[in-house]
Amino acid sequence: MPIWFAYTLIVLLVITSVLLTLLILLHRGKGGGMSSMFGGGVSSSLAGSSVAEKNLDRYTVLVGLVWFACIVGLGLWLRLAETT
Repeated sequence: MPIWFAYTLIVLLVITSVLLTLLILLHRGKGGGMSSMFGGGVSSSLAGSSVAEKNLDRYTVLVGLVWFACIVGLGLWLRLAETT
């Protein structure tokens, strides 16, 4: 595989790592989390907040899957580069 493939995976891995960290910090924990800083604690009694939490969950899972695919892809690329 060409070297640009590895560089693309590394850049994607860094971007998804930062996004995943931010998305996880936005989740509401037992104490309210950082999401309450942005108004999540005030509107938690409204019906629309559950939709926002579900969308945040979906985005976190999606970014986590892309992050995992980058890890696996980079590991496979390193394995193939090692044998050649």
